[in-house]
Amino acid sequence: MSPAFMTFKELEAGAEVFIDANIFIYHFLDMSADCSDFLALLEEGGYRGLTSVNVLTEVLHRLMMMEARTKNLVKSPGALKQLNKKPDLVRRLVEYSTIAQVVPDMGISILPLTPGHLLASQAVRSQYGLLINDSLIVTMMKESGVNNLATNDEAFRRVEGIRVYGPADIGRK
Repeated sequence: MSPAFMTFKELEAGAEVFIDANIFIYHFLDMSADCSDFLALLEEGGYRGLTSVNVLTEVLHRLMMMEARTKNLVKSPGALKQLNKKPDLVRRLVEYSTIAQVVPDMGISILPLTPGHLLASQAVRSQYGLLINDSLIVTMMKESGVNNLATNDEAFRRVEGIRVYGPADIGRK
């Protein structure tokens, strides 16, 4: 397992960093000033940020579910099932969708997901025991030559060659 989580403040200025879904979610839901400050520095050019289409779809999905709960359109648990049965409720959800426009404006490059990534990610899952989305992140990082990851997910500490940076103001998941 790699060393303990490092904070964003320990990330070298100008470094390339891949951004995981939870960093965006903590920022957009105002759950972490550290994540918001990190993304603001990225937008100002302090770092070179990358993420991927699959990360953004995860962010959009989670924010859609949160919006549905916040607007009291569905109840937890079972929000997804409730929305699947009531497309009229889904049509009322629009706030989450602005994220797809905001992230590129932050100066973050968005990598495409290819069938090759899906195939290569199996080896990552086999080696490190990661779930699908996490294994796709590692696959895309390796392909891009990026070894810095902004995340709050402890699972990535198992991956050799990746330096994990996260917020200091929120607990680890």
